[in-house]
Amino acid sequence: MLKIRLSMGGAKKRPVYKIVVADSRFPRDGRFIEKVGFFNPLLPKAKKERVNLEVERIKHWISKGAKPTSRVSRILGEAQLYPMPPKGNNPLKAVPKKDRKKDKSEGDKPAAEGAKVEPKKEEPKKEAPKAAAPKTEPKKEEPKKEAPKAEPKKEEPKKK
Repeated sequence: MLKIRLSMGGAKKRPVYKIVVADSRFPRDGRFIEKVGFFNPLLPKAKKERVNLEVERIKHWISKGAKPTSRVSRILGEAQLYPMPPKGNNPLKAVPKKDRKKDKSEGDKPAAEGAKVEPKKEEPKKEAPKAAAPKTEPKKEEPKKEAPKAEPKKEEPKKK
């Protein structure tokens, strides 16, 4: 399958990407069929030199069945060559971490109201774990008996 993807180049902490058409089985920075542009993420978005695309070649490869990766489809969407991918849903991304905790505590209240409606459905499920719970409790007691035996051994080297 043909992919239009980014191939990384540049120096350490100074990435520069080539936009290439490659077989999906080839390595990221390895063999490719054709270079169709470049992308420099370090430049400001307003600069013209940030992205350079060979529009005709990209349209040609898309017509041949090449699929752009998500990042390349965003670049092509900004250039209006390909439909922009849908944005992900992360509503907490813009909220500072201090405020996220407050929102979660407020979010728990509606969840509790929803839980009042659903316990009838959950009750049969709770009965099965209760039957399994006594089986696990004796297992917990056995390690407790072994733990005190290990503790005196630790105390004896301390005395020496």
